[in-house]
Amino acid sequence: MMIGQETAELMKDLVEGMRLDLALKLFTAVLLGGAIGLERQIAGKPAGLRTNILICLGSALMMDLSITLTGADGRVGDPARLAAQVITGIGFLGAGTIMQSKGTITGLTSAATIWAVAAIGLSVGAGHYVEGLGTTAMVMMVLLVIGNLEHRLVRTSRTMPMTVRA
Repeated sequence: MMIGQETAELMKDLVEGMRLDLALKLFTAVLLGGAIGLERQIAGKPAGLRTNILICLGSALMMDLSITLTGADGRVGDPARLAAQVITGIGFLGAGTIMQSKGTITGLTSAATIWAVAAIGLSVGAGHYVEGLGTTAMVMMVLLVIGNLEHRLVRTSRTMPMTVRA
């Protein structure tokens, strides 16, 4: 019985010392950001696989850091402050993906995807895996299912120039 308790103590010390909880968070962020990024990459969008992975990974790390810093040395802080700065920074990054050319605005979905991926990273970084996974599934559904529906609707309601000669 004592050996089991010693093993449990050793495992607890190992997890705390090596931050295996953080490794799990970061690995999960890579997987979830990568799933959305892969869809964007296949669709030929500017914010693809690597961009979405890095955003989700960085957000997860910042959220974990924010939570960890507030509890260190008995200091009281607000973990939302660092997360809020991530959202602000992502807003600027997303704005950079929006282009205006010949009266047409493109990149809004890419900007929104970047923002959602940052939120997923923050969620995973806070240890909310189920919420991050559920949000990833919903984002994928919007991008794949609704994207295809939107493409069909736009394609069917297209105007075509015609010349009528009498």
